[in-house]
Amino acid sequence: MHRECFIHPDNHERCIKIIVAGNSNENHREAKYYGLLARRGISWAMLTRFHGLVETNLGEGAIFDLVRDYDGGVSKTLTYYLSSEELTTVNSKPLASALARLRAYLLENRVVTMTLKTKNILFQKTAESDGKLVIVDNVGNSDFIPISNYSTTLARLKIERKWQRFEQSMRTRHTGNKALPTLLD
Repeated sequence: MHRECFIHPDNHERCIKIIVAGNSNENHREAKYYGLLARRGISWAMLTRFHGLVETNLGEGAIFDLVRDYDGGVSKTLTYYLSSEELTTVNSKPLASALARLRAYLLENRVVTMTLKTKNILFQKTAESDGKLVIVDNVGNSDFIPISNYSTTLARLKIERKWQRFEQSMRTRHTGNKALPTLLD
């Protein structure tokens, strides 16, 4: 499934993700998982808040908070920062700190993702030289029997496995970025 993101026409603090390839099953699975997280009362500090599904002239859409930097610009993906050794180097301290905080956040709030991908994580600049990571897509559990949604131990094991794969995928996809290893050590 592939979705495109549009700024909400009535609320510039939100966006609407519209399916352009695939079907709405993913939207409904994700909506159900966000409901579970809301019932658990998690912190939304590093995960965009879901505001429901809406029918648009382009099809069904999912409404989320729009992540903006301190200067009002829309935050850029982690891929954007890792695709440039210069950007990685300039932002190395806040990126390294943000990665560590994201891992701790996922474990503390037991947020399971389908897969962690740099294109689905935004680096929200909270100041010129500081920021945090925010997951904006691929959230939820697609297991046939999603036991880790209800077991703290199993959720943490699953999150740790996915985090290890995430770090490996960053190393593989950004092999030419010599500043990357400093973020992951």
